[in-house]
Amino acid sequence: MNQEMDTVVLMRDILEHKLKAGDVGAVVHCFPKTAVFEVEFVTGEGRTAALLTLTEADVRPMREGEILHARELTGA
Repeated sequence: MNQEMDTVVLMRDILEHKLKAGDVGAVVHCFPKTAVFEVEFVTGEGRTAALLTLTEADVRPMREGEILHARELTGA
């Protein structure tokens, strides 16, 4: 189960927010007694790209040994 401040990886594209599977976010709030989280995705400059309510099916914990990758947030 994810906890606040965990780094997570998006498991599916969310086109209305220009997010793609593999994008990295941070859990900023966990709703008690649920598997629902507020996850923030930020640009390299630290600007919030999206703040979304997601479920355990939408994100997974970042794994040891994974590396981050940069891409342009199309339309930003």
